[in-house]
Formats: sequence, C-alpha cells, structure tokens
Amino acid sequence: MTRLGRMALALLLTLPALRALAEDNAIESISANQQGGNVVIRVAMKEALPKPPIGFSITNPSRIALDFGATANATGKNVQDINLGDVRGVNVVQAGERTRLVLNLARPLSYATAIDGKSVIVTVEGSGAGAQATTRASEPAGAPARAGAAPARNQLRDIDFRRGSNGEGRVVVDLPNGQVAVDVRQSGNQILVDFLNSGVPPTLRRRLDVSDFGTPVSRITTTPQGDRVHMVVEAQGNWEQSVYQSDTQLVLDVKPVKDNPNRPAGGGDGQAYRGEKLSFNFQNVEVRAALQAIADISGLNIITSDSVAGNLTLRLKDVPWDQALDVVLQAKGLDMRRNGNVLWIAPKEELLTKEKLELEQKAQISDLEPLRSEIFQLNYQKAEAFRTVFGLDQNGAAAGGADNRNRVLSKRGSAIIDARTNQLFVTDIGAKIEDIRKLIQKVDVATKQVLVEARLVEANDGFSRNLGAKLGFADLRTLRGGDSGYQVSGNQRVAVGGNLTGVGQITGQTPDKGDGYTNSTLVNLPAAGINGADAPSIAFSLFSSAANRFLNLELSALEADGKGKIISSPRVVTEDNVPAIIEQGVELPYQNATSSGATSVQFRKASLKLEVTPQITPDGNVVLDVDVAKDSQGANTTAGPAINTQHVRTKVMVENGGTVVLGGIYQQTQTTDTNKVPLVGDIPVLGNLFKNTQRVDNKTELLVFITPKIVAERLQNGH
Repeated sequence: MTRLGRMALALLLTLPALRALAEDNAIESISANQQGGNVVIRVAMKEALPKPPIGFSITNPSRIALDFGATANATGKNVQDINLGDVRGVNVVQAGERTRLVLNLARPLSYATAIDGKSVIVTVEGSGAGAQATTRASEPAGAPARAGAAPARNQLRDIDFRRGSNGEGRVVVDLPNGQVAVDVRQSGNQILVDFLNSGVPPTLRRRLDVSDFGTPVSRITTTPQGDRVHMVVEAQGNWEQSVYQSDTQLVLDVKPVKDNPNRPAGGGDGQAYRGEKLSFNFQNVEVRAALQAIADISGLNIITSDSVAGNLTLRLKDVPWDQALDVVLQAKGLDMRRNGNVLWIAPKEELLTKEKLELEQKAQISDLEPLRSEIFQLNYQKAEAFRTVFGLDQNGAAAGGADNRNRVLSKRGSAIIDARTNQLFVTDIGAKIEDIRKLIQKVDVATKQVLVEARLVEANDGFSRNLGAKLGFADLRTLRGGDSGYQVSGNQRVAVGGNLTGVGQITGQTPDKGDGYTNSTLVNLPAAGINGADAPSIAFSLFSSAANRFLNLELSALEADGKGKIISSPRVVTEDNVPAIIEQGVELPYQNATSSGATSVQFRKASLKLEVTPQITPDGNVVLDVDVAKDSQGANTTAGPAINTQHVRTKVMVENGGTVVLGGIYQQTQTTDTNKVPLVGDIPVLGNLFKNTQRVDNKTELLVFITPKIVAERLQNGH
C-alpha cells in the first residue's frame, strides 16, 4: 500500500463522524404500488420495528420525511424513482445512526404509517385535491378512504416556549395528531410556520413576548388564517433554525450562531461554519485526494476540473468540514459552484471564463430567438400604469433611447398600451413574456379596502352658584314730619315679601300719597342672574309699633347645573394606500380689508372633516395617517363669526377591528368672585348680609377615537 493510501485509511479510521460498521437495524429495500387513488410504499426492514417511525410533512417544497432511529441504509442507493400518482421519488439519507426517508411529492398530501411484520407501510393519500390527513397511524395499510368525509378542523392543544441549555429558543407546539401538515419557511428575521387544516382556540391566539429569556427569539404571534393557523417567530441577531417532530409534538429550535474565529477571511457567505468537525494531517498529499476525503465526510458529490492539480501539506484539528474545504480552495486558488448536493471545483479563472461564455451564449441566443406576441387583459390596474414599467414615452417609443434600463422588455421587445380596452400587447422573446406574465399576476390584483370610522366625544359639565343680599333702613318720621299716621294692629312687627318693593307696599314704606318717598338701601349687592335667568329673592322687614322705623333685608340666590354630550361619528371607505376625505358643515362669511382700504367678504369653513390614508400591513394590522377636525361657529365679532376649532392629526397603527384613542383635551375652569363691604363683610355668618358671591365650575373634555376595519373580500361564486 502506498503512503497516500495508508494516510487515507488512517484518516477514515480517525474521523469521529464515521458510521458504525454494524447497525441494530437497516432498510433493505423500498417498493411501491398504487391502490385506487393511494400510493402504498413498502419499506422492508432487517428487523421489525416496535412502533412506526416518527414523521412530519412540509408543503414548500412538498415532502414527507420519516426518521428511522438506529437504522442504516442497506439499499445500496440514496435515490429511488417511483413516479406513481403524485409521488415522484424517495431519498434515503443516513446521518450517523439515524436514517431519514424523504418522499418527494408533486403537491401536499396526507399520509399514514403502519407496521406489517418486518415492513413499514406508508400510505400516501392521493384522492382529491388538497386532501388533509384523516387516517390514523393505527389503521391498516391500504384502508380505503371514506368518500365524501370532510375532515374536521383540528385544534392546536398548546403552544409553549423554553430556553435550551445552549441559549437556543425552543418553540414547542402540541398538535392534535401526528399527521398535521406543517409548512416552515424563513423570511428575513422571521420564521413563518403554517399548520394546514388546523385551528387554534381563543386562549392560544396571542402574542408572546419572550425577549427576557435571553434567546434569539423575541416574539411569537399565533393567529388563525382561513383553514390554517399562522405562526410568526421573530428572531434577532445571528441564528439558525431547525424543525423536528416527535409524535404529536412539533419543536422549532432557534439557535444562536457565533462566528468561528478560525474561519479564513473572505470565505463562505457570511454565516458561521456548521459542518461536522474532523481532523486532518496531510503531508504533501495531492489536492484531489484531500477533496475526496472531504467528500466522504460531507456526503456531497465533488467533481474536480482537469486543471486541478498540485500537492499541499495540511494539518487541521477539530475543524468543520466546510471550513476545511474553504481552506483547501483558498490555498490552491480554487473556487466552487454548488448545484444541489453536487460541487464543481475548478480554478477561479476557469469558472469565471466559463460563466462569461455562458452569458455571452445566452445573449446571442436571445438575439436569434423568435419573438412571441401575447395580449394581457388587466382587471384591476390601469394599462397606463405599465408605461413606466415598459420604459415607453407618450408616443410609444422607448423613453431615453433603446438602452433604457427601466425597461423590463428585451432590446428587441416592444409593447402597445390600449387605455380604452385596458389591454397590453407585448411582443418579445419567450422568457421575457413569462416574466411579464408573472409581473402582471403579482401586480394586477384587487386592492383591499378599509372602512375607517372616527368618533369625537365632547362632554360638558357646568355648575354655577350666585348669592347676594340687600340691607336697608328707613325712618318715616323724618320723611313725614313726625307721626306717620299708619298704625299696625296687634303685636305684628315683621312683614315678609318677594322683594323690598313688595314688603314696602305691605308696611306702608311707599305710600300712595305722592310724597316722593324713596326707600333707603344701605347695602345693594343682589345675586346676579345666570344664563338670562334672574335670581329669586325673599325680603323681610322689621318695624316699630308705630310703623315709622324699618329695618329691611332682601336675600337672593341662584344655582345652575348643566351636563351635555356631543358625539360626532364620520366614516369613510377607501382602498389601501389611497387617501379619502369626508366633510360636512357650513361656510361662514367674514370681512377682510385689502391693501387699498376696501373691504371684501370671504368665507371660511366650519365643518366636521375626516381625512385618512390607510395602509394594510402584512400581519393584518392597519397603519392610519389620519386628520380629524370639527369646527363650529363661535361668538360674533365685528368682522364676522368666530370659529371654534377642534383638530387632531397623527399617524398610528391599529389592529383590524380595534379601537384606539388618538388623543383628548380636558379643561376645567373654576372661578369665585366676591363683592363685599369692607370689614363688615368679613364678619363670620353676619358678613354674608354685606356681600354677594358668584361661583363657577365648568369642565369640558374632548376624546377622539378611530376604528379601522378591513372590508372582507367578496366570496367567490356567490358562496
């Protein structure tokens, strides 16, 4: 054996990820047949399994995965074509002591597993489009599906979040059964999980803030969407995600990824190395042999160019295999292109030259490819909106010349826009025609509409109290020259009336003899009226037995308490991202002096107005740029009536159907006015006869509410 062979053998024997030479069990063969609308796959095992393998399904791409623990792949191949019904083929992948069986499907389908002796029977249900899992694993293989049986909506049982020992965030979902189809995909810093044909109870429709756990996961939002449950897992930082299912429990792990300090500069795609760790000790070994050793570990198929040559000396210890591959490529000036699980390795110059030639050939082919013409009928968008997309001016020519970079057409393509019939007539090569078709399918869709309702609530609470008194003394002996000639019978010394004038008529202080008598009033501080109403009063008069000396007192008081509420509720419907306005009111005239000294009459609106521009977010919320105003006529002035203004303008995000308070204004006015006779008016209790008091307490409050509702799309076919 050559030295290179001995080195390779020593390398293979020392790799920690080598498969064991003997396994507890093994997959010996895979066969398939079609029974009615179902495809039955028989997996022959070396030994019988105690229970069916753990499996899960995904929808994009459509696959069913089954995990066999402590099982090797003894079929001798990793790929097997089936091509029965919607089942395309089977991939058998062995990783350590576990083997995964992956069924490639044409569309999402349900499945069932069962044990038949030493074989595992996998039944893929193909009857009906979009069929969901309704067969339990305990049912016998090939059992006929119940025709016309509508699957019941399965409810998720629980959603939990935990922190792993290595700082990973773990989302655990308890499924109603093990056959629920799950679609997991990544979009930016979010992981989107859809549970098909499933529901979620109200107690689990929530948004979990898990940022305090110290994991990459910050928030988990679970909402129902039609016939599925949509979960959004928001993460931050550098992370990677993995999903696996154990019986009826789906586990989503979001692990933090730290950059490897041993990673060579400029290698990889900006992510940390994640391959299986290995150790290398090469002394003057050929580059091809080193690449072959890495291929054995990674499980990838590596194709090397004939120009890859030379030797290298390399010593690596506990290094991920993908990092070791980068080291070898950089050391020899090589680069790679990956297609699935096949790597093509060649010098960088050779790869760049080949790619350049391919691009030039495609450009030459596009110059010779025959042109196609197609008519596109637009349903929702205006045809004129595509003038800029096609890079056309008003005359139909290419704006800015034939090399306009804004054009989606090729340099040989042309387009005609017919605004009357709202159609596009496009002539171009086939690839560009398909690109335009996809563009129109994405753009020419019905715009969602939003009903926006605003409510302005004005509440007024007013209280006023006025107190006052009149105090007077009269001596009729002086005014009448002695005896008054007016006698009072009995012991009556007090007269009571509505006011001093009435009491005077009773006591004779204002006789009808025309002597010009006027009652003398020492204190004249009556209570003022409120809102045009006079204050009621009561008067007393104390007089002598001869009815010629009088002490007169008149007390007046008035109290007012008023409450009012005004509710204004404008509402308007508009399309997404389209401004709308609704207004009702009057225009009030006012005088305006010009520079020449003349006077002109102008008008100003006093109206209730709602102006809003809604924006529907991808998660179903609504962002509102809203302007609400309520103007009313105020006090009259010499130039015209004043206008009382209530106005709010803001931008806020509200959930669909939710209500938010945009703002509020609260005002309270408290005043107390006292008029009194100095010194005497400060005497306790008795001082109230020498003063009047006016107290006002007014409260006003304005609240502005906004409620957006996304208008439901019209049901298809009238259902």
